[in-house]
Amino acid sequence: MPVLLLVLLAGVFAYFLWRRHATSLTRNCRWRQQRAQGQWRCSYCGAAEPGEAAPRLCRDPRRAP
Repeated sequence: MPVLLLVLLAGVFAYFLWRRHATSLTRNCRWRQQRAQGQWRCSYCGAAEPGEAAPRLCRDPRRAP
C-alpha cells in the first residue's frame, strides 16, 4: 500500500513538471478566437496571434521571456 501511494505521488509530481514545460500561459491569459479576422486575441494584454489552434504561449509584452 505505501508503495502504491509513493508511485501515485511520483506520477502527480511528474505530471506537474511536464505541464509546466508544455505551456507558458499564465492564469491571466484568456485567448478568444475572432473568426472574422482569423486570429486569437488575449483579453488580458491584447496580444494577437494568427491561426486556427489556440495559442500555448503567453505573448504579454510586460512578461519577461
